[in-house]
Amino acid sequence: MEIPKLNATVRKAYGKGPTRSLRRDGKVPAVLYGRGVETEQLAIDSRDFEKLIKDAGAGTQLITLTIEGDTPQTKTVMIKELQNHPLNQQILHADFYEIAMDREIEVQIPIIPVGKAMGVENGGLMQIVRREIDAYCLPALIPEAIEVDVSEMNIGDSLHMQEIELPEGVTIDPESDYTVITVVSPAAVEEEPEEELEEIEGEEGEAEDEDAEAEAESEDA
Repeated sequence: MEIPKLNATVRKAYGKGPTRSLRRDGKVPAVLYGRGVETEQLAIDSRDFEKLIKDAGAGTQLITLTIEGDTPQTKTVMIKELQNHPLNQQILHADFYEIAMDREIEVQIPIIPVGKAMGVENGGLMQIVRREIDAYCLPALIPEAIEVDVSEMNIGDSLHMQEIELPEGVTIDPESDYTVITVVSPAAVEEEPEEELEEIEGEEGEAEDEDAEAEAESEDA
């Protein structure tokens, strides 16, 4: 598995003013932390970071992070959290978590249906209830995705987490067995009232627009 690379510099100034100036200069404020690791405030080039996310995704993804300086440090990290502006999707802040390659971690692995379900051929609709499953493995064994054959699923059938064949070295919680994919009849699909959805989305949009950047800046303070 090829691990993408990203460079960072240490941030020495904090607060709203320096953070806004940093973003104007094309940088993304970030923080690096981990088990037994001293927290570091960082800055990364926004174009490099956006390209990495576009190419590799922002899910379960290992990154080789090089912190520049007199003595450069190279660490293996994962993106723990991203904060985006709700309107233009500009990355406002990033959290990186340093990991140990010899210790299992919890990951979210994308599920990709393969084939055309029998139930869909018979007029049903396939619903992907969970596009990712929670699993555990060593960092080097994280699969890009897990393919599941849905061709034998008929109307009324469901695929549960415990039924998915996992790659070697990947395990799941034996107590967890939620539904991942189901095939239902068209009559069983209930649509939300369009007016109510628009009203809810409008309210959330206004609130997020006002609070997103304020939240990111408060973390940098």
